[in-house]
Amino acid sequence: MNKKAPKYLSIEECVDHIVDMYGNDIKIGMPLGLGKPIRLINALYQHAKKNPQINLTIFTALSFEKPIPSSDLEKRLIGPFAERTWKDVPDIDFLFDLRSEEGLPKNIRIFEMYSKAGTYKGIPHMQQNHLSTNYTHTVRDIEVYNNRIFAHTVAKSEIDGDLKYSCSCNSDTALETFDRFHEQQEQGEKQLIIGVVNTKLPFMYGDAVVSPENYDIIIDDPADYHPLFATPRAPVSIPDFMIGLHISALIKDNGTLQIGIGALGDSIAYGLNVRHNENEAYKKLIKDSGISDRYKTLIGDIGGTDTFEEGLYGSTEMLVDGFLQLYKNGVIKRKIYHHIGIQKLINDGKLKEEIPADILKLMIEDETIHPYLTQKDFDSLQRFGVIKEDITYDNGELVNGNNRYSALLADDANLAAISENCLGTKLKNGVMLTGGFFLGPQDFYDDLNNMPEEERKQFEMTGVDVANQLYGNEVLRTLQRKDGRFCNTGMKATIMGAICSDGLEDGTVISGVGGQYNFVSMAHALPDGRCLMMIKSTKVEGTKTVSNIVYNYGHTTIPRHLKDIVVTEYGIADIRGKCDQDIIKEMLNVTDSRFQEELMAEAKKNQKLPEDYQIPEEFKNNTPEKLVQTLADPKAKGLFPDFPCGAPMTPEELFIAFSLKTLAAKAQTPQAAEFPKMMGELPTEIPDTIKPLVARMGLETPTSKEEIISQKTFLLALKLAGFF
Repeated sequence: MNKKAPKYLSIEECVDHIVDMYGNDIKIGMPLGLGKPIRLINALYQHAKKNPQINLTIFTALSFEKPIPSSDLEKRLIGPFAERTWKDVPDIDFLFDLRSEEGLPKNIRIFEMYSKAGTYKGIPHMQQNHLSTNYTHTVRDIEVYNNRIFAHTVAKSEIDGDLKYSCSCNSDTALETFDRFHEQQEQGEKQLIIGVVNTKLPFMYGDAVVSPENYDIIIDDPADYHPLFATPRAPVSIPDFMIGLHISALIKDNGTLQIGIGALGDSIAYGLNVRHNENEAYKKLIKDSGISDRYKTLIGDIGGTDTFEEGLYGSTEMLVDGFLQLYKNGVIKRKIYHHIGIQKLINDGKLKEEIPADILKLMIEDETIHPYLTQKDFDSLQRFGVIKEDITYDNGELVNGNNRYSALLADDANLAAISENCLGTKLKNGVMLTGGFFLGPQDFYDDLNNMPEEERKQFEMTGVDVANQLYGNEVLRTLQRKDGRFCNTGMKATIMGAICSDGLEDGTVISGVGGQYNFVSMAHALPDGRCLMMIKSTKVEGTKTVSNIVYNYGHTTIPRHLKDIVVTEYGIADIRGKCDQDIIKEMLNVTDSRFQEELMAEAKKNQKLPEDYQIPEEFKNNTPEKLVQTLADPKAKGLFPDFPCGAPMTPEELFIAFSLKTLAAKAQTPQAAEFPKMMGELPTEIPDTIKPLVARMGLETPTSKEEIISQKTFLLALKLAGFF
């Protein structure tokens, strides 16, 4: 490790240092999402932009952009919302150039391994420079291009009087990068690690806490303490809720959960919260919808419908708002401990929070501590409260005041004396969630920042090589991640079980593999793990509805030999271990009924189904109308709101957004031909019921031809949406 104290530089001085160190060939990596040192990367980018002789390469993922309005009406809606949501959040300069007619300068190259779905569709530079890699291989794979610099944003705090930094929102790839770069520095290579302090970041614990000596350069300028990029909550649709509802019954109490960001993650969190806190209503809905009867055996084997008495542990690459909602609602509460002996006793039901007098004896029997207690064993047991804080270890003896006990636990009398005089009363330093990075809305960041230190320590951040796989500490992680349920999202599924999640069959990149393969693989590696792949059964392309369950597809993210469980809004397909015809039958059962017959005919044509096979009657009513009917009563009683975790917009803004969306959708239909006539029939005086909406858009008294057109168009949108 670099033992020297870091240099403390300004952004400008840091850019000069980089140029002096690397000349005209600069390669820099920065984390995905929130941890980007935006002002540093902007300064470096602008420097290279002005100096064409410099070749600048940037490695990253998930670069955030504020929404760009495509019309005057969108601008009027988004403007005030954006001001509230992203005020003083800096933009990433290279994203503007990516979308401009000129494009990026020829001397600058951007590599991204993951992006928000559809972000770079139609942008040649990003399509051509996409890095397709498992999340756990990110650091290794960018070494192919000889990356030399790593820079990220950090939080800072004092711990026991010493200055410490926290990788905070992005321990994911940072920790592995530190190790690799320090090794390469010791071999004489020019590697540079830069930390940029932002005190708006929550100071997170676990492996995220690092010493200043990890860094070559620290930039700590209050001018860079900017607000964090918030990701507003998306509305949760009825199909989303139904997917979450099905999944909620597949999660076992005292188990492990992984979910992601977005509406589907929120739907799972909400379904679990209803199961725990509205259990009577939950069980009624599960029964009335047919879920509990249809999947009775599967639910009994791997899930449940009762409340979470023991609770869940979150094991995830991404700590998202849904996890905090589950924590607040009493679902995330199962603690794990980074000690094989302790975790095994907990899993075996022999240990809870209170420490039993025979705990050392039990660990010796399990061979999880040595009969002779080493200093390492002692330190670990003391960390987790098994041994009292005031006990010390001195040259093979445990010291309790004036009393000394041999570390030889094989002596029964000595073991009894230690057990009576040296043990603690309760376990400590347990963890409720392990993650690699986090993103979320502003109140999610506020919640983390406002948590007391001891509470926040229960949400540990670590490297992606730990969070996303078992390798490296398989025994402990297998114990901790028992009954793991890893929920991932796909775009399409074939009826034989392959999943497409990151791109189209023509090679167009939509997002990226990210950690999906890692969690699929881990679900198969764990003896009691399952992967729950979420697929919305249909999507709309223009004016046409198409099936996301297809016979075959020319791009695969997860091959069909890694098939497990597929969940659509219509049900659960348990396809692990099954033969082709049984997989196809399961997949047809969760397909939208408008496409079942066509898919079944294709399977029969290719001799993958018996000629006389028919889809069971109970699965032939897979329609959107049936879903609406299923949730109608719970919605009328206040359950399953559009924004279960809180709306990002005011009620007026939500009405306006709905109206503009309705207008855009109907503009793609034959009804668009009637728009001129409808606009001519609009009232000349604005109805009282919609005056607040018109006022919010600043269109009460249009003063120009453009504003008159905008007002008329907006009134048409409100009319089409049924607001007058």
